[in-house]
Amino acid sequence: MAEPQHARQAALAELLVGSNLDGILVSSLPNIRYLTGFSGSNALFLVMPRESWFLTDFRYESQVKEEVVGATRVIVEKTSLWKGLWRELGERGGTAAFGFESSHLTHSDFERLKDDGARFTWRPTVDLVEGLRASKEHVEVESIRLAGVIATSALERTLSQLRSGLSENEVAGILEHNLRDAGSEGFPFGTIAASGPRTALPHARAGSRPIAPGDFVLLDFGAVYKGYCADVTRTVVVGRANERQREVYGAVQEANERARALISPGMTGQQADAIARDALTARGFGEAFGHGLGHGLGIEVHEAPRLSRVAEGSLPEGAVVTIEPGVYLPGWGGVRIEDDVHLTAGGAELLTDFPRDLIELG
Repeated sequence: MAEPQHARQAALAELLVGSNLDGILVSSLPNIRYLTGFSGSNALFLVMPRESWFLTDFRYESQVKEEVVGATRVIVEKTSLWKGLWRELGERGGTAAFGFESSHLTHSDFERLKDDGARFTWRPTVDLVEGLRASKEHVEVESIRLAGVIATSALERTLSQLRSGLSENEVAGILEHNLRDAGSEGFPFGTIAASGPRTALPHARAGSRPIAPGDFVLLDFGAVYKGYCADVTRTVVVGRANERQREVYGAVQEANERARALISPGMTGQQADAIARDALTARGFGEAFGHGLGHGLGIEVHEAPRLSRVAEGSLPEGAVVTIEPGVYLPGWGGVRIEDDVHLTAGGAELLTDFPRDLIELG
């Protein structure tokens, strides 16, 4: 079976023709991984219609032989990748118009293009590779699904260990240990473990606060499998929930369920967001839902497409996105329920199968 990187590079080369470019210098490491399979920390990838040059340093001389797919030339540079690039381009001769990734290139590296690469024309490009990444291939979806299995397995084990008296930091440590034990390659973002009134902070950092009986505990975390991310949030109660907690939780649960049932490819990110937002508004919590409904998932935990009040772009078939409505009431607490779904012609296929009913521990 052909490696998917060949087709991805061919698709990018077609975009170059339409953009009147002779090539594009890819400097974003997630984009390089998508195009070549390389998982290291230092590389440049020059893609042209009929050839592509992959440059890295001596640390990855063995790794590139195992990982890099589709490059017509692999150059292991002993000094600087940029010196190697200018040397190879100098030997190529002539002039050309190359694109560069304006969202990822640092200013100092842009100065290199202007000074050392002055013989060539350099044009900024935006989201050429990211646009290809938005719609996932079968192998990508399966990797995200398995990352979700790892994440939910770790969550189940963590909830069996969660009790009052533990600090948020201790709970985050337990969860991260369980993620590693379940097979996660790492953590795509800092684990969020918030309790009590701090659950009203959508991106709370775990702290020293001890969990008290009756607290909400919000866990937002990720897992990585074969370089692909899952992103999950659940909110539970340590002890018995009170009436207000059940009311808020029920509103968020309904918004999550409605969005999963009604979201489909072709609608805009705004329309998807409105499904959950309207459900919360009908329950009196619309103003307490401050962030967007979700975001794309893949090699990065936040990528295209976006689902929010300002996301005018359409959701492509094949995208994997999060659905994460929330209600946050300062001084009281908050609830978020987050799942990952694959957008198919038939609707949203759930990739993170874990109970969404309110869990009361103890």
